[in-house]
Amino acid sequence: MLGLGRVLCWALVALSLTAVAGPGPAVAAESVVTDIRVADHAGITRVVFELTRKVAFSAFTLGNPARVVIDLPEVGWRLPARPLPGATGVFEKLRYGLYKPGNSRIVLDIRTPAAITQAFILEPQGEKGFRVVIDLTPTTLDAFLRNAGKAPVRVTASRPSPLSPPPPAVTPPPAVKKKMVLVKGPDPVAAATAPGPVAAPVAAPVAAPVTARGPKASRSGLQPPQQQATPFRLAPRKPEPKHREKKHVIVLDPGHGGADPGTIGISGIYEKHLTLSMARVLKKRLERTGRFKVLLTRDRDIFIRLRDRVQMARDAKAELFISIHANSVGNKKIKGSAVYTLSEKASDSEAQELAEKENKADLIAGVDLTYETPEVTSILIDLAQRESMNQSARFAAALVKELRRTTKVLRNSHRFAGFAVLKAPDVPSVLFEMGFLSNPSDERALRSRKYRARLAAAVVRSMEAYFARIEEATRR
Repeated sequence: MLGLGRVLCWALVALSLTAVAGPGPAVAAESVVTDIRVADHAGITRVVFELTRKVAFSAFTLGNPARVVIDLPEVGWRLPARPLPGATGVFEKLRYGLYKPGNSRIVLDIRTPAAITQAFILEPQGEKGFRVVIDLTPTTLDAFLRNAGKAPVRVTASRPSPLSPPPPAVTPPPAVKKKMVLVKGPDPVAAATAPGPVAAPVAAPVAAPVTARGPKASRSGLQPPQQQATPFRLAPRKPEPKHREKKHVIVLDPGHGGADPGTIGISGIYEKHLTLSMARVLKKRLERTGRFKVLLTRDRDIFIRLRDRVQMARDAKAELFISIHANSVGNKKIKGSAVYTLSEKASDSEAQELAEKENKADLIAGVDLTYETPEVTSILIDLAQRESMNQSARFAAALVKELRRTTKVLRNSHRFAGFAVLKAPDVPSVLFEMGFLSNPSDERALRSRKYRARLAAAVVRSMEAYFARIEEATRR
């Protein structure tokens, strides 16, 4: 078990990061999840979520890979400081997080095809609070695929049928033996409900469809675009007339979020928290120059689909899009920053591996990507417009130059890969990898407020130089 001193030490690290990222706008959660239990009894795998208040919920399955998705109202998370449940019965692992304002999502990865045989709510009993219960039983692959993505099971309040087996006894996982960080995340829901320690590591929740009216505007100044019933084509915009007195529009994209934690550092820190902290610092510094209007794709711990991040930048008529990330590899000795721009041909195997990992973010969050092919095809067709890619490369060169003066960069510091988030055909876009969370010194530096400020200053200088060249060219 972790010593109390070490727990307090890492808790202070998490609090220092939260102070930078800030909790975002406070939102009162309808309920708080206080425990998660999984048990297998007589061929039935029961997953139980204990909450402080009764909530309605829905559950459905998705294939490729096999998953069970549970949608709840926006809830807080105050879990015991122990690992999340491990593989049991058909259950393999789970991820949870905020999918969109008002909607939390839990994704259960399952080891074999399974059917939802029961879904109900239990009233408080003894020391146990309200419990959302999902029973899963093995099924054939054909039966699973027939039902995957179909209408969800919706539950307001119900009781188990008389034929239901008694709830299996659930033995809590053993005490933690490995180093684990108690993360007090910047999720405004958790902040509004006096959060306790959150179990690490957590994977991402699945995104819920945006309603026709869409969510309320956030402090970021951007809204996720409405999802459309038919694929849309990203035709290049007509050039906007340039007015020297106008501020340049920049969109910053803090990578990951909500049910998608991104990379988890060696100390337990989540990439999604670091990227949001960095984006907020960079936004303030850019706005302080008086030359830029800066928007964020997310300003809280929420999941946003990759294509929606791209569309946000296009809707805002952004002149530059920067997606902020932190890397991780098996070799803990590798360290340093890097800047990536779009190319369907990766510059090296490491760049290709990173792109493949990042491009799976939507899948991690439980989004059904079955019908995405026409849209992806449209995006690739529109990439025939090369000017945006050329401008992206010019900014990447300016950023690498400033980073070299500030911190260690990878030997091949400007790299190319097919990142989905860089595929806006008419917005110069780069992906900025701040460093490696798998490297002890990089991770320690990225947890430092002063170091993130130094990185932000380098980005600001590179952006000023980049736009100064553009402005000079337009004056000729």
